[in-house]
Amino acid sequence: MAGKKRPSSAVEDGSGGAAKAARLVEGENGAAAAAATRRRSIKAKAMKVQRRKLRKEWDKERNRLALEIEEQSNPRKPPQRPPTPAVAPTTDLPALRVIVFRDLASSDASVRVSAAEALAKELREVQEAYDKFGGKKKLAEDGAVQLEAEKKDDGLENCSPSLRYAIRRLIRGVSSSRECARQGFALGLTLVAGTFPVIKVEVLMKLIVEMLEVSSSMKRQDAKDNLLGRLFAYGSLARSGRIAAEWISDNSTQVVKNFVSDVIALAGKKRYLSEPAVSVILDMVEKLPDEALPTEVLKAPGMHEWFENASEVGDPDALFLALKLQERLNTDSEMFGKLLPAPFSPDKFFTRDHLLSIAPCFKESIFCLPRLHSLWPLVINMLTPETAFPLDASVPLSCDKKHKKSKKSSLSENISSNIHSFCEVVIDESLLLSSHDRKHLALNILLILLPRLPPSCIEIALSSKLVHCLMDVLTHEKSELYNAGQHFLMELLNIVGDDDERRAAAVLSFRKYSNGKFDSITKTQTVKQLVAKFNTGSGCMLFVHKLISLFVDEGPFADEPSDQSQTTDENSEVGSIEEKDPPSQGTSNSEFLQNWIIDTMPRVLKNLSLDTVVKSLKDAEEVTKSDLMSLPDSVKVKFVEEKFRVQTEIMKFLAVQGLFSASLGTEVTSFELQEKFKWPKAAISSSLCRLCIQQLQLLLEDAQKGESLIYLKGIECNDLGSYFMCFLKTLCSIPSVSLYRTLSNDDEKAFKEILAMESRLFHEERKIKIGPDANKMHAFRYLLIQLLLQVLLRPDKFFEAAIDLVICCKKAFPAAALGDSSEEDEYNGNDAPKFMDVLLDTFCSLLPHTSGPTCYAIEQVFGLFCDEITEPGLIQMLKIVRKDLKPRRSKAAGSDTDEDDEDDDFIDMEDANESDFGGSDDDHADESERKSGADDMDEEVNKNDEVDSEKIEPEVRTENDGDIDGSDDSDAMDDDAMFNIEPHLGRLFKERKISGNESFYSQLMPFKLRVLTLLEIYLHKNPGKTQVLTVCSSLIKAFVDSHVGNGSKQLQQRIGGIIQKKIFKAKDYPKDDSVDLSTLEALLGKSVWSASHSRFKAVASLAQNSTFWVLKIIDARNFPKPELERVVDIFRNTLVDYFNNKNSRLKIGFLKEAIRRYPWIGVEIFGFLLEKCGSAKYEFRRVEALDLLDCIIRCVVPSSKGEQETDGLSALNLLKRHLPAICELIGELLTNWPEKQSRRKEVRRFCIRVLDIMLKLNLKKAFLKILKPDVYTLCQSKLGDAFKPFSMANQ
Repeated sequence: MAGKKRPSSAVEDGSGGAAKAARLVEGENGAAAAAATRRRSIKAKAMKVQRRKLRKEWDKERNRLALEIEEQSNPRKPPQRPPTPAVAPTTDLPALRVIVFRDLASSDASVRVSAAEALAKELREVQEAYDKFGGKKKLAEDGAVQLEAEKKDDGLENCSPSLRYAIRRLIRGVSSSRECARQGFALGLTLVAGTFPVIKVEVLMKLIVEMLEVSSSMKRQDAKDNLLGRLFAYGSLARSGRIAAEWISDNSTQVVKNFVSDVIALAGKKRYLSEPAVSVILDMVEKLPDEALPTEVLKAPGMHEWFENASEVGDPDALFLALKLQERLNTDSEMFGKLLPAPFSPDKFFTRDHLLSIAPCFKESIFCLPRLHSLWPLVINMLTPETAFPLDASVPLSCDKKHKKSKKSSLSENISSNIHSFCEVVIDESLLLSSHDRKHLALNILLILLPRLPPSCIEIALSSKLVHCLMDVLTHEKSELYNAGQHFLMELLNIVGDDDERRAAAVLSFRKYSNGKFDSITKTQTVKQLVAKFNTGSGCMLFVHKLISLFVDEGPFADEPSDQSQTTDENSEVGSIEEKDPPSQGTSNSEFLQNWIIDTMPRVLKNLSLDTVVKSLKDAEEVTKSDLMSLPDSVKVKFVEEKFRVQTEIMKFLAVQGLFSASLGTEVTSFELQEKFKWPKAAISSSLCRLCIQQLQLLLEDAQKGESLIYLKGIECNDLGSYFMCFLKTLCSIPSVSLYRTLSNDDEKAFKEILAMESRLFHEERKIKIGPDANKMHAFRYLLIQLLLQVLLRPDKFFEAAIDLVICCKKAFPAAALGDSSEEDEYNGNDAPKFMDVLLDTFCSLLPHTSGPTCYAIEQVFGLFCDEITEPGLIQMLKIVRKDLKPRRSKAAGSDTDEDDEDDDFIDMEDANESDFGGSDDDHADESERKSGADDMDEEVNKNDEVDSEKIEPEVRTENDGDIDGSDDSDAMDDDAMFNIEPHLGRLFKERKISGNESFYSQLMPFKLRVLTLLEIYLHKNPGKTQVLTVCSSLIKAFVDSHVGNGSKQLQQRIGGIIQKKIFKAKDYPKDDSVDLSTLEALLGKSVWSASHSRFKAVASLAQNSTFWVLKIIDARNFPKPELERVVDIFRNTLVDYFNNKNSRLKIGFLKEAIRRYPWIGVEIFGFLLEKCGSAKYEFRRVEALDLLDCIIRCVVPSSKGEQETDGLSALNLLKRHLPAICELIGELLTNWPEKQSRRKEVRRFCIRVLDIMLKLNLKKAFLKILKPDVYTLCQSKLGDAFKPFSMANQ
């Protein structure tokens, strides 16, 4: 269908629109074309200009090369005329080589120096020739090159054209930024100006200004080049010495004033010109005589105004110039204004008021960072002159130098005061409280100042504001000053070096002003590294004294000395502080610092070791035991004495601050000890007193451990314990000194009895000197000392144990009782408990609540008396270890069942969870068992004896582990019943009822761990006793209990470690005939059952090792064969369960390892195993058991000829006896041929192995005789070539 025809108007409009669009497009194209044409023309013009520039440069370079070639080729031309000895003709006049100017810009300093010297030499020759002819003959007239058009009235009329050219080119060259042109041309200008007197200084200064003029129309870089060129040119004039020479020749000349005025004017143009301008002036001043300074330099135009405004605007360059000029002036001048005090002296300069007035000058010296302004080395030299500290104040001087001592001490005091003012005003108040750049400047200044300061002033420099600044900076790694702070600390470690006094001052400053938190806040180890370097006796002693002074507020700038002191001859009332109030909020930081001091004191001793002595003597990085043993006894004795001095100093501080308080004043003098003891003005809190006692216990523990070091054997060690007790008694006898708290009647009685018993034991030990009894007395003494401190530390908690321990001492050492038996009458009857039971019960009452050092002392005593432990005492310890907090899930609350019932419940619980690990169908069971098959288990068992006890996994669990004695029903008891039997456990149960389970658990776990330590000591010293079996069984039971109740992992690892290390891997084991075989059989049965039923690898590993250990004991006893029948039955029953229960977790590798170690087990179960393999319910069990059969055969059948003669008969009899069962098994295996390839391979391997054994033992005929025909046919078809020897024999 056709559309309507459009009207003509529409067509016209359409054609008109198209035309219009075409015109627009054409117009746009034309504009674009015009723009492109303009761009091409501009580009062409630029290229044309660039080509013109390049052409000019090429022409210049070509002309220069041609000139150089011509100059170099002229000397090589042969002489055209014969030599004449007469006067040299005018054509041989010397000329200046232009090439020397090029070498002045070289980057090599030696090249620049050679070029400058060559330039001066050539110009000298040219000028001499010029002067010789009176200046009328010129070099250009004789063919020389006219270097530059001459200017009239430039002041160089008497100079040769070459010299004029050289001067102008040198002045232009100092403004060049090419390479090292400024340095080289300035050096050339210095030599030329100093060489030719015809060049006047005023003329040079005028030329410098004219040729290096700076105008507003110049570009910034060009203006900068000209300004720097002027600076270098003025420096050349100053160093040439011409200015000073002209003033010396004519005092009325104004050249010095004009020069100084021009340089000052130049310095005011740009900030970066000020410091080098001062250096130029000082270079000129060095060559002037002293009398010229007041009249010429100081009165130069602009100098006075510069000094006057410097302190207000902060001009460090003016201050630097004033200080340098003051060094040359003999009289005081008012021209310096406020910059310098009048009359001038370093002490007045470093007063607080004057430093505050010039503080702006110091602040504005940051413009040249990271470089340090020249002002600072000068100020530091004034602050710390080399003769300020010739001797340390602590070094005593001889009597004939008393008149010098006062002068030196006065000088040192003035210098210290100046340092204090400088650090306080300039560093702390002016720089550290300002911008980041000024903080950075302060750190750089201190790095220069610290190496020059005496140790007594280190703490002044390391002020509180500096320490806070470092903490703020180092807290944030993104801080601008973070790297600067790290660099400061690193350099500080190098600055203090091996100087103990400097290091101590640095540590105290960091700790004091950070309240002991510097390392934790800054996340560095600065203080730790500094403290670790105190590894000598003198260094440790110095550091300890510094810490004591800091603790009692006896710093270098203490407010006032304490004038309150009491002596022993004053009859004062004994007053004590019952409970010291805790510090208020305002003093919490001070208490934190005191806490750090108390905690740091004993740690200092860790750095004082013989390793450091060996390293210093042999210069070695690592120290071995042989190095320690090879040390001479004299070195060891010296080391012991030094360490004892440090120990006693720390002990006295801790005892004074923690145990005692002064009733009057803060100082007490003991005439008996000839020492003065001080306390802080503000009484320390009770928590700090307790901390002192705890650290004192650690100190005594460390001293006791140090006595047992092997490399100190034979060296008599000082007894810190006896020294402490004597010190304690002496302080108790001072009337004005009392204990920090009032003791109750019970505690006071225990306190006095411990003091008396320790004194008796000490005297008895001194009588015996060496021997077991002396060692026992020594260990008991340290335990009494630790218990005494526990009595003071915890009121009314340890007095009963203290009295019991004193009674034990009297029973153990009758000589120390002195006939005093009133307290122990109740222990002397027929029904009295044994000594070791009482001692062990006392230990058990102490272990739950006592401190670590006391536990260590208990361990030492227990180790010396553990041989006397009784069976009830051992069982008592094992009950503590086995005590559980929660009842078993499988038992009802309040159940009264015995241990066997518990084991059965545990077995039932294991069986109830079987479905979690085993499938219902045979295939699933088959695959799950194959994944942990005999091959993997073989490797596991081989590693069992090598597994470290500390690596036992915590998620382990054993089954059917009962106690051997069978009488322990403590797990079924309630709290009241347990309280009646075990007093120390009952005490814990009471606390449990009061404070809840968490508190009880937190106390019971450390209690168990400490008892385990005692058991470990017992096992270490008595590995061959019969009681080891009891300990082993109970520990395994505790191991199971811990996992059943989700106990502590630490406890699990601890028990497992003791069992592995001290029992299974011990060098000895119970071999006594008193060990009953039934006991061994019971333990063996439980171990084998756990190894075959546990779901956890670690439990299985422990049970397997237990099995091997029990078998080792049984094998060593050589029991008759009938008595071992029950042992064999254990393995038979295990195999029955293995074949009948598809969920059995018995690993064939475990049985293989047992048979390898004890082959008689394999011989006894061989026939039974053959029968079970033939009638096995599960195919995968039968195939796995073949590996065990093969292992038995390998162990029985000899492998070498020598063994065949001895053991071949027994192997032959064994196989003959079981030959029908073997043939039946082979028939069963070949009849029920496995479907899986891997199982078929195992079956074929076993059958071939049996055939080889038959051939080896000549049992081929007997084997064929018993073998059934159908089995014979199966052997031929399934075994192939391996059965050929039997087929041929049958034929």
